[in-house]
Amino acid sequence: MRKILLTVTLLLSFMYAEKLPDTRQLIVVTTQGWNDNSGRLQRYEKSHGKWHKVGQTIYIKLGRNGLGWGRGLHTIPKDARYIKKEGDGRAPAGIFELKQAFGYAPFDVKYPYRVYKETDHCVDDVHSKLYNKIVDSTKVKVDYKSKEHMKFPKNYYKYGVVVNHNHIDEAGAVPGAGSCIFIHIKDIPTAGCTVMDEKSIKEIIQWLDAKKHPLLVQGTEEVVKGLLHQVQ
Repeated sequence: MRKILLTVTLLLSFMYAEKLPDTRQLIVVTTQGWNDNSGRLQRYEKSHGKWHKVGQTIYIKLGRNGLGWGRGLHTIPKDARYIKKEGDGRAPAGIFELKQAFGYAPFDVKYPYRVYKETDHCVDDVHSKLYNKIVDSTKVKVDYKSKEHMKFPKNYYKYGVVVNHNHIDEAGAVPGAGSCIFIHIKDIPTAGCTVMDEKSIKEIIQWLDAKKHPLLVQGTEEVVKGLLHQVQ
């Protein structure tokens, strides 16, 4: 009996990388296969113990090479064929917390929102001490050669949401495991972000409620079915 209990305990420890928050909002992104670079996004909200769809399905683009297991609230399967790495052109699959929304100008929303400027960078240089952090380049010692500008002439980051993949903006980021993952505006596949039209991302930001601990669940249809069992 003790051996059985030990086995169950070990299995549970492998199943959950971190304790999931008591979420009442989900953004669920699904693709048909690991190498597909387009898919669907559906919002859900929990009320009275039951999940309900919110809004219409949004057609999205993501990593140009599809998906790879990311670093979030789940555990990466030992037999995973695709694991997210820096520069692989894959979007992260798994369960992820959402951090602040952001944009080029103020946006009157209740969800935490930051206005970024041209000198704000997201560092994707794996050799930098600031890897996977969003920094004001005028206030830090710049030790990086590669970065994402958080504001630039194109509208891609006019509105967006930070996805907590690989401990963005916090301790614990693993160099080379992927950085600077956002939900934002764009109409073609990306280096790893999930993207859509401006109207849709604005609706998402207006809907998000930090008190409901929103999560992103992203993967193939088969993977998402398994992941959703963890957030019921």
